[in-house]
Formats: sequence, C-alpha cells, structure tokens
Amino acid sequence: MEKIVSDKNRLFAAVETKCHHLKVDENSDDVLKVWVKEPTWLQVEQALSSIMKMDEKEGMQLDLNAMYKFMAENFVEKTEPSLNGMELLRLSPYIGAQLKEILPNPFMDLLGDDKGN
Repeated sequence: MEKIVSDKNRLFAAVETKCHHLKVDENSDDVLKVWVKEPTWLQVEQALSSIMKMDEKEGMQLDLNAMYKFMAENFVEKTEPSLNGMELLRLSPYIGAQLKEILPNPFMDLLGDDKGN
C-alpha cells in the first residue's frame, strides 16, 4: 500500500552543504576544504544540457569540460582557502580528480537503476 509522504521537506534538495577535504598532494597532510551543495532536479538537467553542443557540420557533440565547469560554478558553495571560480578551474589534476569525485553526478539517474513509471 502506498503512503503519501507526510514531511514535505523530504521532497527537496538538501539546504546544508557537505564539507569535503581534498588532499593537496600525495605526500602532504595539507588539504583544501570544499563545501558542495546538493543539486535540485532542474540543476541536474541544466548540467546535462550544458554538455550538448550542436554543430551544423559535425552534429551533436558532448563537451564534458562544459559540464564540469558548470558543476564547479554551481555546486561548490565555498572553499578554504577561499578560491574563486577561475581558480577552481586552475586546480592541479591531482586535486581536480578528487573534486570530480565529490561533485554531484548528473549521469547517476541515467545510468542507475531507473524505476520510473
């Protein structure tokens, strides 16, 4: 038997951000603290649409760089030390790989267990 949700706050994306500690390099205990927001369903759709580029000659192409840029700009609430959007895009590959792991994955619903009716 289906039960209608009684606490409508369970329907919304979390308001509080989650803090992650990214190692600066393999041989150091220094970290970059990054607070990441949970996306709304519309933001997930925007992230997915940011990767699709249409070109007359080549048709549709996927641009994952555009998606990661969108994700860094929209889901990173703050960092410690404080970094602006351009600085986030200049992170080393070591730190950037960790950042990719903690950012929301807009493909999860597409690749995951889809139980839509």
